[in-house]
Amino acid sequence: MFKGTTILCVRKDGRVAMAGDGQVTLGSQIVKAGARKVRRLHEGQILAGFAGSTADAMTLLERFEKRLEENQGHLLRSAAALVKEWRTDKALRRLEAMLLVADREQTLLLSGAGDILEPEGGVASIGSGSGYALAAARGLLEGSDWAAGAIARRSLELASEICIYTNDQITLEELPQ
Repeated sequence: MFKGTTILCVRKDGRVAMAGDGQVTLGSQIVKAGARKVRRLHEGQILAGFAGSTADAMTLLERFEKRLEENQGHLLRSAAALVKEWRTDKALRRLEAMLLVADREQTLLLSGAGDILEPEGGVASIGSGSGYALAAARGLLEGSDWAAGAIARRSLELASEICIYTNDQITLEELPQ
């Protein structure tokens, strides 16, 4: 489990929303409150969020973007290529980060252990506050008529009230139907 962030992806009614908090922690200190950990890739058609070491995550995002270009934006093929490289390259193997990526059809969780997971239930999360955000999102998904973006934002707000490594300065990106 990575300390220092919470990233959440919610799918509902054909919409996809990904949200991330802005807190960057170094040891026991908050060094930045407004970091942007969720990005749009491949002409705005792919959402990506990262947890873990910022430098490591940025390296992985750059590599993932290259894979998206090579595979004409095909999410699963690009994810498989990145994870294979991540596991076999000596330098990349040491990177300590996780990625959550999504397009209009799929959400994938990628790890350096070689994992490419497609979470069930329309909700996925990574980072230190992920359990809190995931529980809140599942409850709101079942018990409200809120849109995906509203669920993602409120779930992160709730996680920020519980997890000391998560704050309420939220970046939210959405893909339309």
